[in-house]
Amino acid sequence: MTVEIDGRPVDVAVKISKRATSFRLSLPASGPVLTLPERARWADGEAFLMRHRNWLAARLPRTTRSMRLEPGMEVPLRGVPHLVVGTGNLRGRVEILALADLPELRVPGSPEHQPRRLFDWLKAEALNDLSERSAVHAARLGVTVKDIKLRSQSSRWGSCSSTGSINYNWRLILAPPFVLDYVAAHEVAHLVEMNHSDAFWATVKRTLPDMERGRAWLKAHGRQLMAWEPPGNSG
Repeated sequence: MTVEIDGRPVDVAVKISKRATSFRLSLPASGPVLTLPERARWADGEAFLMRHRNWLAARLPRTTRSMRLEPGMEVPLRGVPHLVVGTGNLRGRVEILALADLPELRVPGSPEHQPRRLFDWLKAEALNDLSERSAVHAARLGVTVKDIKLRSQSSRWGSCSSTGSINYNWRLILAPPFVLDYVAAHEVAHLVEMNHSDAFWATVKRTLPDMERGRAWLKAHGRQLMAWEPPGNSG
């Protein structure tokens, strides 16, 4: 069997066991193994593997390399791949060139400054989108967002304080808009419920009925998104 983890296929060996009474996923040195009872249905085994792929992803050696914001890379702006191209001009601003096959992000500045130019532009785009969606959810829930800042957390998409300040991960601008919208709804909902109780999740759903779509996307692709590094970070 093959399962996709962090955008790459991972082969999982299948073992049929007369002794097994239930499905079991293990990770010996030789690689992932899915053990099936002798009379188990293949479709049930596949479903079990899909339900436990996050467990497997957390235990596999991390092979996702750091991704750099530099010319020649394909950066997923709002979930759509864009080729980063240096313009050769020392001045100007980052511009989007809409091409049929692969849109481009055209970045000015000398080669050593282009990654920082692109990073600053992406942060500005993220702040704009997140401010807009936060305001929408705040209005729906009757709360006030006092301050929004962007961070480069390596494991969190956002955080919210009881004072109304919200921190967001800049990488959200790389994800599809419905993902950014979910995180905004999640953090604003904390201004109503500062916990992860059933009441909290009901609050998120009240302002974003389709919350599960963004939540599921992050579970499936979040590690890939975290691989993008701001300029100056080592891999």
